[in-house]
Amino acid sequence: MIRKAKFSDIRAIQALINIYAKKDLMLARSLNELYEHIRNFWVFVDKNKVRACCALDICWENLAEIKSLAVDPKFRLRGIGSSLVLKAIEEAANLGVKKIFVLTYAPKFFKRFGFKKISTKLLPHKVWNDCFNCPKFPDCKEVALMKKI
Repeated sequence: MIRKAKFSDIRAIQALINIYAKKDLMLARSLNELYEHIRNFWVFVDKNKVRACCALDICWENLAEIKSLAVDPKFRLRGIGSSLVLKAIEEAANLGVKKIFVLTYAPKFFKRFGFKKISTKLLPHKVWNDCFNCPKFPDCKEVALMKKI
């Protein structure tokens, strides 16, 4: 079942994100940041446990970012990540967002949804707030992709 995140989900969301952050595949998120942005998160729940998460962050007029897509390794390759991405795209469209982007190490996955590679120079400076806190900055190898809605 996919639903909006609740406060009781925060520690499970952080644990999922940290699985990938420890492998340098994702930026770690603090509990404080997750509590502040809980409204941005969708979760997939199985047997009352959060098994996947994804956030939609509104950046600017007509622009949003998909962030923190993480699936429990035991639940990968079941279409859960795809369902969460589609939910984020649907939410963005309902809000009137015209473009949605992602910074990722898995561009092939997002290209399946119509995302196309772009230059990071096309993204507003506000996007780089997370990057400045990342230990990989400024030598990050993430790929920027964008989709018009």
